Amino acid sequence: MSTNGLDYPHAEHPPSATTVEVAESVRWLTMPMAGSLTHINLYLLEDYDGWFVLDTGLATQQTRELWFEIFDNHLEGKPIKGVICTHMHPDHVGQAGMITDKFRVPFYMTRAEYYQARSMFSGYSSYSSNWQSQEFYERSGIDTSFFERAGQEWRRRMPSAQEQQNARKKNSEPNYAVFPVGFRRLQEGDVLTIGGHDWLVMIGSGHSPEHACLFCKSLKVLISGDQILPIITSNVSVHATEPEANPLKAWMDSHDRFLDLPEDTFVLPAHNLPFYGVRQRLRALINHHEDRMLAIEEHCTTPQTARALLPVLFKRELDARQMMMALGEAIAHCHLLLHRNRLERKLDDDGVYRYLSIDPDLARRQHPNQHDAPDDLPVMV
Repeated sequence: MSTNGLDYPHAEHPPSATTVEVAESVRWLTMPMAGSLTHINLYLLEDYDGWFVLDTGLATQQTRELWFEIFDNHLEGKPIKGVICTHMHPDHVGQAGMITDKFRVPFYMTRAEYYQARSMFSGYSSYSSNWQSQEFYERSGIDTSFFERAGQEWRRRMPSAQEQQNARKKNSEPNYAVFPVGFRRLQEGDVLTIGGHDWLVMIGSGHSPEHACLFCKSLKVLISGDQILPIITSNVSVHATEPEANPLKAWMDSHDRFLDLPEDTFVLPAHNLPFYGVRQRLRALINHHEDRMLAIEEHCTTPQTARALLPVLFKRELDARQMMMALGEAIAHCHLLLHRNRLERKLDDDGVYRYLSIDPDLARRQHPNQHDAPDDLPVMV
């Protein structure tokens, strides 16, 4: 199957509680997600005497039960040897504690992702009620009520630290997430030898602070997590925890490095279907963000808040949680434009940042044709 210039050897996802071999010693499985994505792709890497789990799914009872079906029926009598997580988002780490506790095996992750996840599982997020978070969103031009509703939604989704501690004391297998209390650090250039194959750790950034991808030269396979996706674009956002960050620059720089991958690399992403055409997809993603920045630059002929820029990026009405993610994306694009000296930013008397193009005519000359249509909604990955 071939669409959007990419080749997809598999036309559909594996059914729940089944696995499909997609390369030697590599099996693909899925776990359910709510919303338009419907699935997250997870992988099993076969070693001589066991399996490594690559990402784990959400912290739901349904996901936990599906994992137990996999353990019972698809491991060929071998145990789990370790758990590797690409990054700290809930759909990737939700069952990491359950699996590592059940099998008493090591947990592998980059340092920045591990400690971000620890913070998340302790109940903190950029939606938490504190003056820094409130100031961040108010300076974006957002009403405080949106901030409060998004914070309530976040707290509803995550277990408290006390709930996690109680679950471990009872030696139970909780229906919600527990997070590993220790980890083995992954760094750029590390090599994990699994089943006779060397997997090179490649670090990306922007979507999350220190996202680990695994590349096997002998198999010509890249497990890309959320760093490279074939259809949707990963969320690249500024958050209240680091309000002056420039994640889109980090994302662009990462993708420039990933362009060195062989063209015939088989990409195993966390969402959508596995595909060939990694360089083409990387160029398309880079071009998409460049187009979005030019559209923002053209729109800022008069001072604009980040909130006012959302219709440039997204065409549908947003709920509170989507609004927070969309704001983060808009600010990320503005920060890279500030870095490139294409926008200026001033804090008004009302405490809101407003962005103004330094030379909007330059943006029009660079892009004389029509821009890409705005995205439907911010992607929740």
